[in-house]
Amino acid sequence: MESIAGAMVGREREQEVLSEFVTAAEGRALVLRGDTGVGKSALLDHAAALAAGERHRVVRAAGVEAESQLPFAGLHQFLYPLLPHIDRLDDGHREVFDVVFGRGEDSPPSVMTLGIAVLDVLSLAASQQPVLLVLDDGQWLDTASIEVCGFVGRRLTGSSVKLLVGLRSDVSSGFDTAALPQLAVTTLSEKASEQLLDLRHPGLDPVVRRLVLDEAQGNALALLELPPHVPRGGLPTDNREALSGYPGVPLPQRLQQVYGDRIRALGAAVRTELLRGALDGVGAGTAARHPRGTRYRMLNADEAAAGGLLDVDPLSGDFVFRHPLVRSTVVQLATPNERRAAHAALAQVHREDVERRATHLAAATVDPDEEVAAALEAAAESVTRRGGAMVAVSWLTRAAELSERPEERSRRLGDAAFVAGHAGLLGQARQLVGSGSTPGGHSPASVVAAAYAALYEDGDVRSSRRHVVAAIENLRDDGVKGSHEVLTRLINLLLAINQYASDEAAWERTHALLDTLGDLVPAHSRIYQDAWGDVVRRGSGVRERVEDAIAALRDPEPWDITRLGVAAYHVDVLGQYRPLLERALDRESGTGAMATSMTMLHQIMLDQMAVGEWDEAERTGQRCLELATSHRHMLFAHHARAYLGLLAAMRGHSDRARRLQAAVDAWARPRGVGFLTQIADATGATAALTEGDYEAAYLHAIGITPPGTFTPYAHQAPRTLLDLVEAALHTGRHEEARTHALAARQARLPDISPRLAVVTHGALAMTATDPAEADHHYHRAETHPAAATFPYELARIRLAHGIHLRHAHGRKAARLPLTLATETFERLGAPAWAERSRAELRAAGATPLASSAHLATLTWQERRIAGLAAGGLTNKEIGARMHLSPRTVSSHLYRVFPKLGITSRAALRDALGKLPDGQDA
Repeated sequence: MESIAGAMVGREREQEVLSEFVTAAEGRALVLRGDTGVGKSALLDHAAALAAGERHRVVRAAGVEAESQLPFAGLHQFLYPLLPHIDRLDDGHREVFDVVFGRGEDSPPSVMTLGIAVLDVLSLAASQQPVLLVLDDGQWLDTASIEVCGFVGRRLTGSSVKLLVGLRSDVSSGFDTAALPQLAVTTLSEKASEQLLDLRHPGLDPVVRRLVLDEAQGNALALLELPPHVPRGGLPTDNREALSGYPGVPLPQRLQQVYGDRIRALGAAVRTELLRGALDGVGAGTAARHPRGTRYRMLNADEAAAGGLLDVDPLSGDFVFRHPLVRSTVVQLATPNERRAAHAALAQVHREDVERRATHLAAATVDPDEEVAAALEAAAESVTRRGGAMVAVSWLTRAAELSERPEERSRRLGDAAFVAGHAGLLGQARQLVGSGSTPGGHSPASVVAAAYAALYEDGDVRSSRRHVVAAIENLRDDGVKGSHEVLTRLINLLLAINQYASDEAAWERTHALLDTLGDLVPAHSRIYQDAWGDVVRRGSGVRERVEDAIAALRDPEPWDITRLGVAAYHVDVLGQYRPLLERALDRESGTGAMATSMTMLHQIMLDQMAVGEWDEAERTGQRCLELATSHRHMLFAHHARAYLGLLAAMRGHSDRARRLQAAVDAWARPRGVGFLTQIADATGATAALTEGDYEAAYLHAIGITPPGTFTPYAHQAPRTLLDLVEAALHTGRHEEARTHALAARQARLPDISPRLAVVTHGALAMTATDPAEADHHYHRAETHPAAATFPYELARIRLAHGIHLRHAHGRKAARLPLTLATETFERLGAPAWAERSRAELRAAGATPLASSAHLATLTWQERRIAGLAAGGLTNKEIGARMHLSPRTVSSHLYRVFPKLGITSRAALRDALGKLPDGQDA
């Protein structure tokens, strides 16, 4: 049967756009969006033909609904024909594709890392001839592949690669927010519909012709497919349901009825082949390009091809469905027993693929079957590690349904509830908790899920702690032995609750409880116990333990990454692991563990705040706040507000800081969420310091911890060391300031974390009465190997150092640290601190340069790239120096230009020339 692409009627506008698209000199992307059957595939075929005529290499792929939850399945289709080019990459770049092709066991790369690697492969392919990537049914592509395609599609300018995507307008997908140009493909006009119908079905009876036009309503597929099935002479106006099957049913279902007649006419063996192919996601249309062996190969189906239900893939020679509606109709017409038999056969076909085998086995099984349940559980664990937590919930729920023993059913429902809670599906988690309850009460697994829901939704640290403690004690008293996953989850949850509560008595009871468990407490949980609680008293050696634990991670669950990330934050080595967090976040944010994603966003924001990327931190915090609010995770929403308030205070946005501080305090204090009330107090101290209100700053700081000690289990106590000392000095409380600095040394804070080492030496220097001692500690603080990692604290110490030098050694000695402090404050975007430094510079006899506040929004990396570009280096040369791809360099410069108020590379030198000599990146 002739393809739809054989007649392009009424598509002059679309053809003109596609012709311009294909013949454009530079790469670009375009999305065709329209209803099912409207002619998108025909237009994609037309564009592919145009591209082939222009000597482009055309690579085609098609989204398949059966694969929409398999990470990277769609990207695999695109990359498979490009394997020779992948093999030309260096080892590092080739390893990026191992996850996509299932050849590696490392964590999936981030969207940016994989996107850059894909761009490099496409660049190699396009160096031989221009490349056109054509994707049909993009709405069925898996989330991970959509994110990479969107990333690539936005960065094709300057290349010889084009991306063309067809989407159904009635199905939402990640492409909806990919910010790619779109072309709406609407139904045909009445005139065009008549032309197409007369061209493909000449000589129709006038009544039949009118009926077809009325029923098709401009849908090209209906115009082509309906006429042969209308009885000669047409139908009476009041009996049109004989044509459509059901009155008022949307058009695609009417077409399914047309295909249904043909499918019913096939022999049983052919229908079985079609059913297996449909259930296994065999492609539809000429865009179906699957590597041999990855899908069921329909055999002996020539009868279906002759009936217009199948086409033959010209490259592989395999049968493919002529249209997605054929595939859907095949499944709908099959009986439940026929579908189960087909799934059983497919489970054998995919016996080496843990995820596909398990899903087919589950669909083939009716009665409880422990082997199938175990297979589904293994598949859920596999997909969770690949960023598919929502899929894992479904598979674990099905595994529970197929469990033979009540205790296994309860355990798997508890696991499903646990993953659902981390995926942001709190309502579903509660439902699963209820389903998994045992006759005698709540199972330990259900306590985990219920407590997580109570904690996330409303910050309930009191009752959730009671329930978790009781569940742990019951398991202990029941004589649990060896590794016990639910016990581990309960322990980790109890530690998280205690961290948020920050209550000394509760922590001491928890330590006592865990001591009774002995070796049943895993090594990672012992790290959390020491890092999350009182890092001053229990933090010795934690940094090394965290580094060893992260280095030993192999195929981790997402929550393993975040828990160790929280520990890394408490000992100030989070920056080392930000790439790991960003990769995990990219993997989880689409269909993964949303609650874990929020924690990852918190951690990324904290590191951005620490290293001075304050604009990025603001965006990350807002993203987290929106995500938490949309999922009704009030704890995480106020956690995000707390950090946004602290950031606003650091930047001198005092009104915003105090509004957020008040909102967080009003929510957290009645609930006993001490972790957040401490951040609120720190926000108040920072805002007051920024404004120069040192008395208010002191009062806020001693609300966290009194001078001379560090309140047990108050995580902000060591973090606000510098705040309390500065506020005390400026209010004449020199003895309190000195006592607090000495207490930090006595507590050996420099041994706990690099940041605490810098600020402890800074505090000792500021409070020293002996000039030599002060010089010694200032030197220790400013030359610490990690000092540059904490630019805000370092600049404050340099400001104090400059003031000290001006008084102790004269004005000239003070100028260098004051100049460095001023430049850092300006770059960070802390105008109040910058003005304070400029005033000290003037007092030191130097004329401060004009403020470079316009550069404050540049990150360190952007400034470095801008400096190299101003020096005449190409993007490729800059990339080689900074270990970045040329496209990443181009992306950075694209953001730099508007920040500097320029529009061209030539203007970079003048824009950067406003910096002090030697400070231009």
